[in-house]
Amino acid sequence: MAVKSFKPTTPTLRYKTVADFKVLTKKADAPSRPKRLTQVKSKTGGRGMYGRITVQQIGGGHKQKYRLIDFKRSNLEIPGKVASIEYDPNRTAWIALINFVDGDKRFIIAPEGLKVGDPVIASDKADIKPGNSLRLSSIPVGTFIHNIEVIPGRGGKLARSAGGYAQLMAKEGVYCQLRMPSGETRLLHSDCRATVGQVSNLEHENITIGKAGRSRWLGIRPTVRGVAKNPIDHPMGGGEGKSSGGRHPTTPWGKPTKGYKTRKNKRTDAFIVKRINDR
Repeated sequence: MAVKSFKPTTPTLRYKTVADFKVLTKKADAPSRPKRLTQVKSKTGGRGMYGRITVQQIGGGHKQKYRLIDFKRSNLEIPGKVASIEYDPNRTAWIALINFVDGDKRFIIAPEGLKVGDPVIASDKADIKPGNSLRLSSIPVGTFIHNIEVIPGRGGKLARSAGGYAQLMAKEGVYCQLRMPSGETRLLHSDCRATVGQVSNLEHENITIGKAGRSRWLGIRPTVRGVAKNPIDHPMGGGEGKSSGGRHPTTPWGKPTKGYKTRKNKRTDAFIVKRINDR
């Protein structure tokens, strides 16, 4: 897949790039999907239950419907076939509609190389091919995997975004060593399920938004720098003229934003074999 650019007939198009959607199934060729696979997606505008903004720079955006993705791959030993590869406005990866032999239809995250008509199955005896789901204990060392469970049976949580993958590095008893997309090496139970392959839409990271309006379509509102605010609104605000703040960068609530460790989950520290910054 490639990134599509445009002739610079306007200032915006000079920098704007979009994904090449040729890999997706055309609407005329796409099969009908059950209504139960989509649901209404309500918007919060970044506000919590009390009506106050809890997440900044969120609001507006194009109307969307949420696609229900099968992260658990719970239909074990039932073969299926890829009916279509589709765009999902809620994630960076493509999704695949799977028709199973028992009549069930489900969406899964589409791995790179998966095509319409390809067979997929969730089974520990499945071939090591993109789209097949197996336990970590049944996957050969060195395989690229995605949609990885952290707790067996809870559904895939790791390596789900465009181009993402983890690599199975070793097996030690009931645990497996995985190199995560961040570079971290950690242990996961061998009963956790994962899907073979790398997530589709590899070129997503090379896409240039090109204009402010396109960010607004995505529901992203403008971000104001802290030093441009008043002292009452931000610790780095105020000052005569353009000031650099006179202190290390902080959040609006005074916490450091660069190099400040926020991880507090000591319960799973023992499962991290190698951290991101370890040499």
